[in-house]
Amino acid sequence: MSIFKQSRYIALLLGVILVCFSAIVLLDQGAVSEGKQNRIQLVKLQSSGLSANMPLTLKEKEDQKRTGNKVHSKLDILAAGKAEWINAGDFITKSKSAPSTVPVKAAVITTPPAKGIQAVSQKVTTSQQHPPTTLFFTRTELLSQELQDKATWQYAVSEEEMHLLQKIVMAEAEGEPYQGKVAVANVVLNRLRSANFPDTIKEVIYQRSQFSPVANGRLKRVKPDQDSINAVNAALSGVKKVSDDTYFFLSLKLAQDLTVHHTRKYAKTIGNHTFYK
Repeated sequence: MSIFKQSRYIALLLGVILVCFSAIVLLDQGAVSEGKQNRIQLVKLQSSGLSANMPLTLKEKEDQKRTGNKVHSKLDILAAGKAEWINAGDFITKSKSAPSTVPVKAAVITTPPAKGIQAVSQKVTTSQQHPPTTLFFTRTELLSQELQDKATWQYAVSEEEMHLLQKIVMAEAEGEPYQGKVAVANVVLNRLRSANFPDTIKEVIYQRSQFSPVANGRLKRVKPDQDSINAVNAALSGVKKVSDDTYFFLSLKLAQDLTVHHTRKYAKTIGNHTFYK
């Protein structure tokens, strides 16, 4: 009977031991699983760009290799599966606030033109609206109003001649570029200056067999447009699109008499007109 009782106590003791051992095993498994979970969280934090609060410096790593002593960080504690809580502030560093950008309106700066250019522009505009009525010549060129002191002779332009000059430019150069219109007026004024042609604008234009619109009556029918008026005003003011020794022009497509083309020196082509010296 005593042996039976002793066996019962031994069995009970063995049961208690087994229960304790099972509890220890379960606790170890929980700790391991917790360590795994902590390592997973650590990997997530590292992949998110978060770092430990105090990472090892290069000097500490060298000391660790030299002495064999391991310097523990909070990341090491998590990797070892130890139950230690780490505050989020240990991993998240406050980024410096980016400087705020204040939009600034761009200032529009208008640079005034140079005084010389502005003065020339004003003179050209004024001369086109109010052309000079007195022309100044030397033996070889038409002078601008500023150089009249060098003139050897001068010519007064009447309103009739002004209008006649505008009409011949319109009749000869309608459809031609503006430069071509100024060049036609230049040719008339070059002939006026030259001793080889008549002495007035009217006589130069009506000289026999010189300008085809006079012969075919077109000169009487045309009404000068603003482009032709501006071209004449510019030529009277000294603007030159051909040189002072240019006295002839013709359209090679329309001209029936090409004597000028074969006997005169080529000067320039503007639009459909070819100019000769």
